[in-house]
Amino acid sequence: MNESSEKNIFQRIIDREIPADIVYETDQVLAFRDIQPQAPVHLLVIPKTPLPSLADVDASHQELLGRLLVAAAELARREGLQQGYRVVINCGRQGGQEVPHLHLHLLGGRDLSWPPG
Repeated sequence: MNESSEKNIFQRIIDREIPADIVYETDQVLAFRDIQPQAPVHLLVIPKTPLPSLADVDASHQELLGRLLVAAAELARREGLQQGYRVVINCGRQGGQEVPHLHLHLLGGRDLSWPPG
């Protein structure tokens, strides 16, 4: 198996092996539009450091997690989501996580019900 076939899709986006509609990037964070949006605005905010899920986070990740949330807030402002938005982290298969790379979903641009459907 070659190296690129072992990478998940988010790592391949970070490495620019596959295209994505990238809307934000720093040395530690990357954000791009979801290819299957669940709202008019649906962005994925990911760390560039491989981290499988929120379950793998410890105290050493505090700064990185803060950077992810700051990026989400900045993107919400840029996307005009002043009326409100949702930030979601799915953790594990039962929690709805499909890609084993920590990521935040930033959703907005429509009324979002609770609990989600």
